[in-house]
Amino acid sequence: MSGKKIAITLGDPTGISPEILVKSVDIIPKNTYIIYGSKQTIDFYIDKLKKPKFYRLIKSIDEVKGKGFYLINVFDKSFIPGKPSKLSGKASILYLKKAVEDIIQNKTDALITLPISKEYTMQAGFKYAGHTDYLAEVSKTKNYCMVLMCDKLKVALITTHIPLKDVIKNITKEKIVNTVLLINNVLKQKFKVQNPKIAILGVNPHAGDGGNIGTEEVRIIEPAVKQLRNKGINITDPLSADTAFNRYRDFDIYVAMYHDQGLIPLKLLCFKKAVNITFGLPFIRVSPDHGTGFDIAGKFIANPSSFIQSVKLVNKLLSF
Repeated sequence: MSGKKIAITLGDPTGISPEILVKSVDIIPKNTYIIYGSKQTIDFYIDKLKKPKFYRLIKSIDEVKGKGFYLINVFDKSFIPGKPSKLSGKASILYLKKAVEDIIQNKTDALITLPISKEYTMQAGFKYAGHTDYLAEVSKTKNYCMVLMCDKLKVALITTHIPLKDVIKNITKEKIVNTVLLINNVLKQKFKVQNPKIAILGVNPHAGDGGNIGTEEVRIIEPAVKQLRNKGINITDPLSADTAFNRYRDFDIYVAMYHDQGLIPLKLLCFKKAVNITFGLPFIRVSPDHGTGFDIAGKFIANPSSFIQSVKLVNKLLSF
């Protein structure tokens, strides 16, 4: 893993991201980390948490020499913890864009994105619902998938941040087939799972009960499963979501049809240690599985466990 550079975007500077970052520097594996953020914000938390200065200030990625922490001071303003605004939304966009510019040019090897606020980034002119769609567009990635994972469970999503009323029209046979093929490939190549065992969920109660409680399983999901099996994919029939997760030890990954269907059981099982990873991008991208935490920002009680797991996962993937 010699010479690998890991980019970290600070996220919304008024949330808990700066705190969990500063709390984690003595815990995460030794490597080369480049923080894209705000010097004033980082220094505020160093002072309040009584930590020694741990970073070297640089102007560009080209100044990185050897392992350690580096800070690119992208947008340096004084932000008040727990007081998000259009300006903090702008800051989080600028951090992200600079980090993405470097990773697209292969100047860094992986990207860890700390949480942003969709509300305030959109106020600042960001048209995307979150990191994932933006990263896919700028990297010209067509087939990608949001996956949440911990040591016990992995969950992939067919649809992500859309209203529940729009879920059905966004589930297609083609989308399921392409997503599962991608998942199968990534599990083999990146996670070294030789023959991934994939569980797919139905979208209706009791997986449609043979078409009596909705026909999407019969019309869309089952034909997709048949096509995938013809391609050699080890996948279940559509499972009833209310009982499927009782068997989490039997599968390498679950494919859920919509956000809450898959993420409620995952967050019940391993909320503080879950990680968000995007399959399909031309680079490794992970993030903690929590939001900005504006309600506890500045109270110094934020738990850094999910961020620490994110960093450990990146280091593991870079070691393969």
